[in-house]
Amino acid sequence: MTVVRDVPKQLFIGGNWQDAESGRTLSVDNPATGEELCQVADASPGDGRRALDAAVAAQAAWAATAPRVRSEILRRAYDIIIARTEELALLMTLEMGKPLAEARAEVAYGAEFFRWFSEEAVRVDGGMMTAPDGRNRLLVTRQPVGPCLLITPWNFPLAMGTRKIGPAIAAGCTIVLKPAPQTPLTSLALAQILTEAGLPDGVLNVVTTSDAAGVVEPLLRGGQIRKLSFTGSTQVGRILLAQCADTVIRTSMELGGNAPLLVFDDADLDVAVEGTMVAKMRNMGESCCAANRIFVHTSVADEFAQRLTARMAALTVGPGTEPGTDVGPLIDAVGRSKAHDLVRDAVKRGATVLTGGELPEGAGCFYPPTVLTGIAPDSAIIDSEIFGPVAAIRTFETEDEAVAAANDTEFGLAAYLFTQSLDRALQVAERLESGMIGINTGLVSNPAAPFGGVKQSGLGREGGRVGIDEFLEYKYLAVPVGA
Repeated sequence: MTVVRDVPKQLFIGGNWQDAESGRTLSVDNPATGEELCQVADASPGDGRRALDAAVAAQAAWAATAPRVRSEILRRAYDIIIARTEELALLMTLEMGKPLAEARAEVAYGAEFFRWFSEEAVRVDGGMMTAPDGRNRLLVTRQPVGPCLLITPWNFPLAMGTRKIGPAIAAGCTIVLKPAPQTPLTSLALAQILTEAGLPDGVLNVVTTSDAAGVVEPLLRGGQIRKLSFTGSTQVGRILLAQCADTVIRTSMELGGNAPLLVFDDADLDVAVEGTMVAKMRNMGESCCAANRIFVHTSVADEFAQRLTARMAALTVGPGTEPGTDVGPLIDAVGRSKAHDLVRDAVKRGATVLTGGELPEGAGCFYPPTVLTGIAPDSAIIDSEIFGPVAAIRTFETEDEAVAAANDTEFGLAAYLFTQSLDRALQVAERLESGMIGINTGLVSNPAAPFGGVKQSGLGREGGRVGIDEFLEYKYLAVPVGA
């Protein structure tokens, strides 16, 4: 494919495309067919060190660059991304599997982070006041935190890159980016676009590797990385936090989710079913924000389940490149096996399958949209992040019961609730232990909003007006009055 051929396959270090020092490569596969798309450079710890050296060398000059210059680079990159929507969408579909319509939506969503932070770059402010005792003027400024390590996942290859790269560039930080090995091509294409937009050499460095632990740990323990931004599993996040402790690296983390979705007895079922489809099936369910536990009031549970089942059963499963495909493949065989194992465990414990639930024959990592009811309390699906097109429905009688069940998890990224009562919506939202709440909607992600969770779903926020704060330090200057 031309879009694959045109993307560089090397490491991007100090403004140069170069092979891994060992000459090793890793395979990038199409999850719809299982076939190899291409090989990309497979970095060693030494390659990671060279990427960090380039970022460190570029940091002082980049921090001194005028905010307007940084802003205009991001804006030009935004324009290029939008102009290349079709190419970037196809590239994502090939390496990740999502249908082209979803890939196009991700291009628009991901590009918006560059436009948003191009505007925030020129709005970094500080302040000045007189000390209460009148002796000093207190001058507060903000400066870039320094070289950053950004680690992105495979499920949203473009948006997760722009959501981290955008604020880092806007703040004046240099970057080492380590994308997921399953989907490195979109990140390499982003590096190409930013170079075209005028980003100076060394500001962004991209290291693709199959040895994440071997490459990342030395960088975190070396003392030169001053900021880590990671999106991935809570298990890996805990390991990275421990590694950051030695040199007190500033961290922001978007970790696992186990999102509850509550449908109350007064919900508009048309709205609730539509919202559930979005919250559950966006990206084939491979999202930390995906509705993982669906709680429906007993009075509307049967009708809701019937409607949701009809919608799920009507979806077309197939390669994301084919017209009419609603549900592409899962990322790999491991992801598909996990989803199927959770379904089999639930059925073993008494759940009923209303649609789906069977492994399809043939090539590719496909799994059918599945609806389960009658989930037993000890089912693994209740406490596991499904990351697949499986809707697990449970029932509740009272608002207190629903809230308690929703909060009965170590995670707290997103939650959804459907009701026609404004009072109930606000009261329940205040009680839910989640960083983001969708009220009568299944979509909470927006570049203008602070994205992130509570409890073991992470630290810090990405996007919104606060997104750039993660990459800035406060500096206070005491100036004697009269000096």
